[in-house]
Amino acid sequence: MTDLRHRHCQPQTGTALERAVAERQLREIPGWALDDGGHSIQRTFAFPDYYATIAFVNAIAWIANREDHHPDLEVGYNRCTVRFSTHSVGGLSDNDFICAAQISALFD
Repeated sequence: MTDLRHRHCQPQTGTALERAVAERQLREIPGWALDDGGHSIQRTFAFPDYYATIAFVNAIAWIANREDHHPDLEVGYNRCTVRFSTHSVGGLSDNDFICAAQISALFD
């Protein structure tokens, strides 16, 4: 397996990853979960306060801009839920797992 944290996103076309492939890649990013339909992955990160939460969100924004792959974020006072899917393939792609691994590296 390739260390996802060191890979970079590529333009995606075609079809989404099959569920079995997504489940295998999910093993490389502990804490992330596949949604019921297998179309997205998500993880909620907890923080001691709002400042730490927003600092994390800003770091996510930097990664998303660099990789040109943007998550949906749900931000609260002391938590941030990050959700990835790839619109161009109608589900999950390698890019989702690459960015998830890079974001996890900020926190873990």
